Amino acid sequence: MFLSIKNIPKLSWSSERSINLKPKFSTFFFLLFGLTLFGLGEGLLIVSFAGASPWSVLAQGIASKVDFSTGIITIFISMVVLLLWLPLKQKPGIGTILNAIIIGLMIDVCIKFAPTPENYIFQILLAIIAVLTVGLGGGIYLVANLGSGPRDGLMVGLQKKTNLPIAVVRAFIEITVMSIGWYLGGIVGIGTLLFAFGIGPSVALGLYLVEKTFNY
Repeated sequence: MFLSIKNIPKLSWSSERSINLKPKFSTFFFLLFGLTLFGLGEGLLIVSFAGASPWSVLAQGIASKVDFSTGIITIFISMVVLLLWLPLKQKPGIGTILNAIIIGLMIDVCIKFAPTPENYIFQILLAIIAVLTVGLGGGIYLVANLGSGPRDGLMVGLQKKTNLPIAVVRAFIEITVMSIGWYLGGIVGIGTLLFAFGIGPSVALGLYLVEKTFNY
């Protein structure tokens, strides 16, 4: 079962090390492809108007208490999360940098070009598709092993420390972040709950599908 996955699969196109400035073309391609899907999913979730992701809720909550925008707070949060990598012995790579750039660009593209469904049911369906897309994209780019984004690196590091399934670790992180953000004043919607409870299983499913589909 994909829900019991505890390790990031290593395939023929995975980088041998996360700090690799000259990866194989296939490795770099899957990194970009995965990050693009990840950003597409994040953008579709925002466009769905069903609720932002838990980390955005946290940023909203903090921004309501201090004189900074949600975007600036998001950058600060990423920096703090990167500091949490130190005791977890996680190492950044080119994927860590590209994570912020590509996902940010894809979110802007979705907001500009993707329409919001007028029917509430379709908004929820779009939110579900968004969470699954983030999970698949996350699975692809994590297997590339060229450095994870701040939040995914935290997930991987905690999984190694606890030896719990990835789905459980990611769900715990997202639910904790969502709860803190909501307490501070962030806005929680159905899409937020879908992301918080669904992203762990979605990433695990993404890893499973990548291993079964792109293992050559």
